[in-house]
Amino acid sequence: MLSAAEQQQRSQAVCRRLSRQKLFRTSRRIAAYLPADGEVDPRPLIELAWQLGKQVYLPVLIPWLGNRLWFARYTPDTRLASNRFGIAEPEISHRQRIAAHALDLVLTPLVGFDNNGNRLGMGGGYYDRSFSHLLRHKHWCKPRLAGLAYDFQQLPRLSSRPWDVPLTAVVTDTDWHLFTQGNTP
Repeated sequence: MLSAAEQQQRSQAVCRRLSRQKLFRTSRRIAAYLPADGEVDPRPLIELAWQLGKQVYLPVLIPWLGNRLWFARYTPDTRLASNRFGIAEPEISHRQRIAAHALDLVLTPLVGFDNNGNRLGMGGGYYDRSFSHLLRHKHWCKPRLAGLAYDFQQLPRLSSRPWDVPLTAVVTDTDWHLFTQGNTP
């Protein structure tokens, strides 16, 4: 378990590393998340994206739409409310959300990842359901999925299921992992 100071230091290293990548620099619509349970904190990237004139989105749970994520615009003035899991998300009307395929880059939290771009999440399957179109359309490359992780979250191998959507890349506090299968840049 990392201390709060270690989490902050390592999160900043992850954000600096990703901010230098073409994947981030060329993306206009970026989905992020607000950290929970010790996840890498992407808020420095969010602030940089705002400074660069990029649009930032946060996931919104819509249970009656197949337990998929939709995404709502996030600005410094956005009002947030807790969803049923206690995770902050924008308070929006239905007309203010966009579908996953409209994004350029999605920053994903994770519990673990492997050298093949497999991601272990919290177990709800929301990201896999929301980005399943990437499995069906091999030439469709949007959005690109970048996992944000600490080095120790890398595992030798994760088992994958046919519905698991692989990551384009994983950025850690000391490394950049780019995967060749799936929706590569």
